[in-house]
Order: sequence, then C-alpha cells, then structure tokens
Amino acid sequence: MATPHISATAGDFAKTVLMPGDPLRAKFIAETFLEDAKLVTAVRNVFGYTGTYKGVPVSVMASGMGMPSIGIYSYELYQFYGVENIIRIGSAGSYREWLNVMDVTLAECAVSESSYAKVQGGEEAHRLKPDGDLNAAIWKKAEEMGIGVKMSVVHSSDVFYRDPSQGSWKDIAERTGSDCVEMESFALFHNANVLGKRAACLLTISDSFVNHVELTADERQNSFTEMMTLALETAIDDL
Repeated sequence: MATPHISATAGDFAKTVLMPGDPLRAKFIAETFLEDAKLVTAVRNVFGYTGTYKGVPVSVMASGMGMPSIGIYSYELYQFYGVENIIRIGSAGSYREWLNVMDVTLAECAVSESSYAKVQGGEEAHRLKPDGDLNAAIWKKAEEMGIGVKMSVVHSSDVFYRDPSQGSWKDIAERTGSDCVEMESFALFHNANVLGKRAACLLTISDSFVNHVELTADERQNSFTEMMTLALETAIDDL
C-alpha cells in the first residue's frame, strides 16, 4: 500500500512516529539513535525510517514545514499505516523571557488563526489540545530522566514573514496568550482528534524574540539531542 505522498508498504511504520519538520533531522535521528534503521519512504525527499530503539520498533518521519504539509503526512500515517501516536519534535521561537534558547517545551495547547481545522473537518475552535495521556507520559519520562521541560501555549502560525502592519510579536503573544511560535502542531492535533489517534508536540527553543538569540541551521538540525532522547524514551513505553 502506498499513498500519493508516502511510498511505504503496510507494516513499514511502528505504532509511534517521531515527526521533525526537517528531512535531514529525521535522517540524523535514524542514523544516530535507531538500530537497523530502514528508509521506508522518500517521496519528495521527505524521509521516513523505521528501526528499533532499545529493542522496540520506532519510526521517524519528516513533516515538512507548515500545516498543509504536516496535515498530509500525519493524516496518511494515522489513516493508512496504522500509526497510533505521533510526537512532533520541532523548533520554536520564544515569546517569553522565561523560555530561553535550547529550553525544551511541551505544548499544553496550540492556538492558531489558521483555517486548517475548519476546512478539513468543520472545527471552529482556534485552540486545540494534544492527547492528555501522551503528554502525561512525556512529562513523567522527563521527570525520570531529569530533563527540565517547560509547559507552554504554542502559537501555530501559517505565516513566517508577517507584514508589520498585522502587529508585532508582542501583539500576537498578547492576543493569543501564547508563549512560543511554530507552524505545525495545530494541524497535527486536529488530525489526531478527527481520527481518534494521539498526538503531542515537543519543541526546542531555537530563537528568542525577546533577546534576539538564535541557533544556526546546522545547530537546529543536529543539536536537539535532549528533546530527541526524551521522545525516543517515551516512544518505547507501553503507550
């Protein structure tokens, strides 16, 4: 079985998929952490791998950038490949002084102006929550590992380059009540809700609007080890 966007066959994906945005980050995770990692899809160079971590099957697949992209890949994984859990592992820009570069944050909800959920399934809400049990599993694992995870409200934006006439980042943070910004989790949470699956979103802060610190592209691709390990350790639990 293949879809227009994924060339894998039935059974190629584990029940839990880690989903970074960047295909090269997916490749890095597979080559660095997984044993016997197999490339199961590479349509449009959006890489997906399955291997084992500490003997347990785990998959990792890129989502691309933005809600339309993660919307396609997460929907197909859930609907056609039997995936039960997707943990997004991405980067975000901080709106808050207490959320610093390289901090790991777990989304308690995603807020968005996007029409994705309304167009896809008639959902009118602009604040969507991840799966509570999956979030609890991640939080518990972080405590066991001694990783200081911060909870946050995530702004999922459709626009990276916003016209200044539409307000500053401070205006957006105040209006949405959000603590950081990325571009995918709202659509992922909606798809999970629609299909009766589970989703969560772990983010590493890659840049700060507050103090203007930011990581390089290479650092974003290769340095989020703490977040990656936390997601992997959660993925091998009995979710």
